[in-house]
Amino acid sequence: MITNEDFRKLTERVKILEEKSLESEKNQNSKKISEDNKKQSIKEFILSKKPKDDVQKTLSIFYYLENNENLESVCIKDIERGFREAKESVPKNINDKVAKNICKGLIMNVKEQKGNNKAWVLTNSGEKSVENGFKKE
Repeated sequence: MITNEDFRKLTERVKILEEKSLESEKNQNSKKISEDNKKQSIKEFILSKKPKDDVQKTLSIFYYLENNENLESVCIKDIERGFREAKESVPKNINDKVAKNICKGLIMNVKEQKGNNKAWVLTNSGEKSVENGFKKE
């Protein structure tokens, strides 16, 4: 039979264990939140997708700019900036890389221009191609 003193000791132990459990859970949640808030750089993103050529790098930059920088459309200046921020050599003819992605149905023109520049957006196929690591191109 449990005495009042034994019951009190057990209750105190349970209380201490619950407090430690809650504290541990809070620490895990705060670590997760800080990891979620850490923004992936464009360089890290491109490296994670492992593009094999400038056409795929261009598509990766499109994806990053639309999804991480929330650009509604992308122009040549945006793409060039993406290459520079990723510390990648800028292709001599970015328009050619965009045109090759358009031919594959991965990028499409938009009616609105950005300033005086032509602008494009990723297609659904383009998004999936980047997300799948270019496996279905």
